[in-house]
Amino acid sequence: MRIFAIDGSPSILSFMCQAVSAVDTCEILPFLDPSEALMTMQTLQADLIIVDYNMPGMNGVELILRVRQLSNGRDVPVIMLTSETDPAIKIDAIEAGATEFLTKPIDRTELTIRVRNLLALRIAQKTLASHAQSLERDVASARARIAAQEREIIWRLSKAIACRDGETAQHLERVAIVAGMIAEELGLDSATCELISLASPLHDVGKIGVSDAILLKAGPLDAGEMEQMRAHAAFGAEILGDSASQVIQVAARIAGSHHEKWDGTGYPMQLNGTNIPIEGRIVAVADVFDALCSERPYKKAWQVDAAYGEILKGAGHHFDPGCIAAFDRKWPLIRQLYTRADKAVAAEADLLQIITQTNKTLESAV
Repeated sequence: MRIFAIDGSPSILSFMCQAVSAVDTCEILPFLDPSEALMTMQTLQADLIIVDYNMPGMNGVELILRVRQLSNGRDVPVIMLTSETDPAIKIDAIEAGATEFLTKPIDRTELTIRVRNLLALRIAQKTLASHAQSLERDVASARARIAAQEREIIWRLSKAIACRDGETAQHLERVAIVAGMIAEELGLDSATCELISLASPLHDVGKIGVSDAILLKAGPLDAGEMEQMRAHAAFGAEILGDSASQVIQVAARIAGSHHEKWDGTGYPMQLNGTNIPIEGRIVAVADVFDALCSERPYKKAWQVDAAYGEILKGAGHHFDPGCIAAFDRKWPLIRQLYTRADKAVAAEADLLQIITQTNKTLESAV
């Protein structure tokens, strides 16, 4: 425990050091100059301060006020020594943050007892602070584990649903990345961008209630089938609704609104403009773009640049113009993402072709 003893009188300072030396496990730093003591406190943690009221340069109350402004001095106990009898001085010292008072001439035994008591209080204070920090770390760690588990559950559920629709995990990944890019470009805070990116894979969770015959139909859907297909948006919002999880709440808004259109002709609620949740407006762009670029049972994949042009045409009637402008500004990065994906698919196809040819060669040799 480190004690700062500050007094303008060398004799009183020596007396304080001798009296405090009787207390075990403490280090005493004496100062005649209060300014020097303050400078030292900026780099060394004080556990107790003993300060005289009358000192050169600044009085004890002024020093306490300066100590309380230091980040490491807000909770340090302070004993003020004074020969003054004016009650106003004591009131000023209490308001400044003095813990104890001793009136000169100082009784050595009383000083020693007060120092022991305040150091014991300081030890308890530091122990409690350490315990609180440990609890904060434990809580943060537990929250991180829960968040990681939540992300994994969302991802695995999303992949299971995507498999029914003939979609792939890559589709979900790309939608999440592009949605995050658009959100970031719109100036949303980092926490919101992350929530949108994490929640976006659940945008089609409502398709779990649509039959395979409709989901995997190679041709166009008739009116009745289209009505059943469109029901997935409202069903998805219902599945995810009333959750205490923030990311699931965002996912519910996305599921229920990513098929709404800026001009009000979308579904299921025919919302328009900014009445559509921002998360839904963002994911609508990312989802439609990736759907255009992906092969489906009922269509071939579009070229990336052609899909890009089609998305830009949708500004102001299908899509939020602000989201399209953000998408356009991020286009160089988005194009790189899809170029890498195309190369990966091509490489996988080449590898499959090589394996197939090798197997045929081996069979012929046998």
